[in-house]
Amino acid sequence: MKTGIILYGPPASGKDTVTAALVEQDPQLVQFARLKIGEGRSQGYRMGTIEQFHQLEAAGDVIYRNDRYNSIYLVDRPGLDAVFAAGHTPIVHLGQIAGINALVAGYPAAWLTVHLDCPREVTEQRSVLRGDTDTLARLAAWDATAADLQANPDVEWALHLQTEQQPAVESAQAIIKTLGQVG
Repeated sequence: MKTGIILYGPPASGKDTVTAALVEQDPQLVQFARLKIGEGRSQGYRMGTIEQFHQLEAAGDVIYRNDRYNSIYLVDRPGLDAVFAAGHTPIVHLGQIAGINALVAGYPAAWLTVHLDCPREVTEQRSVLRGDTDTLARLAAWDATAADLQANPDVEWALHLQTEQQPAVESAQAIIKTLGQVG
């Protein structure tokens, strides 16, 4: 059975940092580059066009779509297929419970769900320190994530990690240990 990791959390909760620690500890793990249609930050994404989006949608290959920061972000079947075909374990970054539900229901794999969290003020500090030009939008997304969690209290997490309380390498070790128990 294929296995994958879902890192869920608000902006600047440590998804990129924990992913880097995961990949460093196990090269079979790779960040899934969602398809992004829009402008702005491109690191960690496959940049696409609206035409690609329409083609994927028409083929039924959009597993999850979310719109944020004036862009469209997609988890797509061909993208996941390529990661698994290369023999890797994808690490998918999500900030919406609906995305987790869509991925778990829409793509056959054993998904390890990890909730990364940090206080709102930590998100603000991290956003400013990394040079984000849209910190206010990221704080609004933090608020939306908190509301999403409150509206979905029955989500079962394999792990819940407070990223401001431990180094990323420790979070990665806990995830890898738990991943060994999945599937």
